[in-house]
Amino acid sequence: MQLLVCRCVRLLTRNSPAFCIFAVALIMFPAGFAARAQGQTGRFDATNLREPADLGGMWLVQGGDNPAYARPDFDDSRWMPFDPHTSITALFPKGHPEVVWYRQRIKVSPSETGLALREQSISHAFEIYVNGERVMVSGQVAPYVAYTTGARVLRQIPDRLLSGGYLVIALRVRMSTIDWAGQDPGFYATNLTLGHEGTLYRDDWLAVIGENALNWLDAALLVGVGFVALVLFAAQRGQSEYLWIFVLGMSRLLDIPIPTIKLFYNIPIGWDFLSSPMYIASPFVTVAMYFAFVQQKIPRKFGIFLVFAGFLNAYSSQSEYLPWLPGSYQLLNNLPFVVILSVVIPVMLAIHLRRGNREAGILLIPAILFSLYVYVNYALVLLFYILPNWRDTALKGLNLIQRYPIGPFSISLGKLSEILSTVSLALIILLRSSTMSRRQALLESELAAAQQVQQLLLPEDTGDVPGFAIESVYQPAQQVGGDFFQIVPTSDGGLLLVVGDVAGKGLPAAMLVSLLVGAIRTAAEETHAPEILLHKLNERLVGRSGGGFSTAIAAHIAGDGTVTIANAGHLSPYLDGHEVVLPGALPLGVVSGSAYETTQFLLNAGSRLTFYSDGVVEAQNEDGELFGFERGLELSTRRAEEIAEAAKRFGQSDDITVVAVTRLETIANAA
Repeated sequence: MQLLVCRCVRLLTRNSPAFCIFAVALIMFPAGFAARAQGQTGRFDATNLREPADLGGMWLVQGGDNPAYARPDFDDSRWMPFDPHTSITALFPKGHPEVVWYRQRIKVSPSETGLALREQSISHAFEIYVNGERVMVSGQVAPYVAYTTGARVLRQIPDRLLSGGYLVIALRVRMSTIDWAGQDPGFYATNLTLGHEGTLYRDDWLAVIGENALNWLDAALLVGVGFVALVLFAAQRGQSEYLWIFVLGMSRLLDIPIPTIKLFYNIPIGWDFLSSPMYIASPFVTVAMYFAFVQQKIPRKFGIFLVFAGFLNAYSSQSEYLPWLPGSYQLLNNLPFVVILSVVIPVMLAIHLRRGNREAGILLIPAILFSLYVYVNYALVLLFYILPNWRDTALKGLNLIQRYPIGPFSISLGKLSEILSTVSLALIILLRSSTMSRRQALLESELAAAQQVQQLLLPEDTGDVPGFAIESVYQPAQQVGGDFFQIVPTSDGGLLLVVGDVAGKGLPAAMLVSLLVGAIRTAAEETHAPEILLHKLNERLVGRSGGGFSTAIAAHIAGDGTVTIANAGHLSPYLDGHEVVLPGALPLGVVSGSAYETTQFLLNAGSRLTFYSDGVVEAQNEDGELFGFERGLELSTRRAEEIAEAAKRFGQSDDITVVAVTRLETIANAA
């Protein structure tokens, strides 16, 4: 165009000076027109503003930093016009200034009130001036202090600034090297919105709720499931998947505060790095949970790979502040973790589903959904970068799977898969709880049956043995217990007494008690000698108790008061408030062929012989204090019911058995 004008000038000036004047005017006219056009650029009419409007019209741009650029009367006629729907990099092909200023003139009604500016994602450091007055700031432009950019920052424009009918909006934007390397650095058309404060405030809340509702729902579900899993893990330490569910839920809980704050306030980017440990641990925790469900351990080399994937995951999450790979190479940043979630986990779950693991099938459904989301997402991103003609189609596809609008809500296929995964975990816990409830009901019925059997085996009524008064109390710590005693009258007018304590509690201990009581009754038909009876019980128990054992003490009290007693690791009895010293021996069921020594003494008329199980002396209060041998010794002359009740009130932790035998004076004198 300029070459054509020059040729016309040469042709016309050859013939007349008048043509020279005409030519000069012809040359100057476009320049003057351009200057006037540039002076008019950057204006926005908001006099009839009913709904919030993005300030996406033409702006004026200037590189460099000068505080005067904020003044409303500053001459910006030589600044470059800029369409914020395009990239600003075209205006600065040779150099990238650290600070870029944007200006736009807005016409408003002088009677207008309540206008406000809403900003989101301009830059990590910027300032916004209205008629030379700073109304908004995020970060620090110089010296540079970077803040996050995702918050919707809302600031009211003072009404006194509206009275003149015009607003000059000036943006002072810091552009880092990383910003310039991005696709649309600096100000974009949708970054700044003008509207009434109440409307913008309402729209912001609707947008925040709509965009984050699913994320909050998933976080709440996962945290809740995590706490339930912790309770289950406390009761079932062998189920490590419960622990990993809890850890996963806690990592999500710890990751909530910073992202939530970022929705409403821009914060120093250093705060954002506080979430990095959760991102680093996420691959390992996630894989460990899935492996625990299929009862597999993570190989060492794979564990190292998971740590590496965790660091890449953290790097990818902080890519806004760190050097970033160009174009489609960005997909490589988090590729290891993506491959784990979309390939390794689904394949592993499918294999274990074929092997009959129903829970793997439940977990496989959300895993497949997430895999589809990943495959489609990667395909669309590659299409966006590799085939420019298909970019619009790729963007529509990405919006469809990542931000599909349903009313005020924005639905993401990836987030739906995460919610479904959490629901799957809850479903598995529910199914397991249902199974455990049925098993518990069955176990309780078995315990009730065992309790009835034990009541038949352990004598509630010790019966009458002429010449002796017998007291007995048995208080199990659970429905069934491991203590036992048997009192068998003998042909010499005396009695045979056996008291014992099986190691352990519950149904296994009760089954062992049944075995011993049956063995005692059988052996008592053959012998009344305590040492022989204990020997027979020991041989009966060795190899049949599954590693269990039992203490026992056997005493034959003859009609004349002669006591022959043998002990197999049980507590010594008390005679009239004094401990009977007995030789020690191994409990029953430990070693075959054990021999048991006997001790003899006389139970005089009116004397009392008291036997305890260790549940008496090992009773423990809330402070951890034991009932102890001294209290047991002091109470040994009291009634059996009093002794047992005192130990129970102190703090019962084990089965309590007390058996007391008193020789009556009348029979003794007759003898």
